Amino acid sequence: MDLRHARTFVAVAELGTVSRAALRLHIAQPALSRQITALEHELGLKLFDRIGRRLVLTGEGEQLLSDCRVLLNYASAIDERAQLLKRGDTGVLKVGASPQHIESVLSTFLHLYAQRYPNVQIKLIEAAGLCTMKMLERGEIHLGQNLAHIVDPNDQRLASLSLQHVDLLAACHPSVMLSKTRTIEISKLAPYPLLLLNSSFVVRKSFDAACRLANLKPNIFLESHTPHTLLALAEAGHGVAIIPSQLRIRHHKLRIVGVAYRGKPLREGMVILWNRRRPLPGYAKAYCEMLAKHVREIFPITRPSDPPFEAEHVPVSRKSP
Repeated sequence: MDLRHARTFVAVAELGTVSRAALRLHIAQPALSRQITALEHELGLKLFDRIGRRLVLTGEGEQLLSDCRVLLNYASAIDERAQLLKRGDTGVLKVGASPQHIESVLSTFLHLYAQRYPNVQIKLIEAAGLCTMKMLERGEIHLGQNLAHIVDPNDQRLASLSLQHVDLLAACHPSVMLSKTRTIEISKLAPYPLLLLNSSFVVRKSFDAACRLANLKPNIFLESHTPHTLLALAEAGHGVAIIPSQLRIRHHKLRIVGVAYRGKPLREGMVILWNRRRPLPGYAKAYCEMLAKHVREIFPITRPSDPPFEAEHVPVSRKSP
């Protein structure tokens, strides 16, 4: 099979239209259409049905899609292995990570890595959740940071290295007495308006699951995809923000407590992932090992506040008249 035809087939299947696929592959639409036709003739199969302006995979096309992705990954791996033999510790490393991870971890880590591997060019891509997994599958990144909850432990395509865990924290104005200790049971959040990350965040899904277990119907004041918006509202006294301990809190005066369910902290493991089918260069393996060490040293980024000081009542002695 011509690898160009395989790339064209995968691009059209993922994007759904010839025009979008042509833009991704930087070729003219007529040429792309001819490649699809040539591949169908070569295989003796119809791969797409046209529905309106979109191309939808046929049943046969669905079954061939994953095989073509594997073929392209292997072809890419052969090329990369040849490059590795030539360049040693020089190359490009594409890393997908969440904005919070980039801000709180990579902003300091990348300098440390560059001191050891000055000839490696790091390319960062903002990605989280399922988006990271898809980018690894398509070979668009070498490494992807993610929370372990979203990774299927039975998926043999991915390998991973643990990077500590992320706790769920409650942040509020210092005048709000959430708890006299460093933690609060999730059920005790019921009276407070809550400032939550939206459902695209894995930690939000974990919080919702814990609410169901605790029979808590949260009083949601705002859902946002921007964590620092929640912090600003919490500091202004508009509610309690539920945030991950990976989030760096700067210039905000807040009381922070850990969120627990039946005495156990709500937390998610964090991992760095890669595709087993794609050989990692030595500098990528070193990146994972150095990152794990760095995370152990700096985590958690945000910790619960010390319990508020409460002065003991001391009786005042009165002088005799």
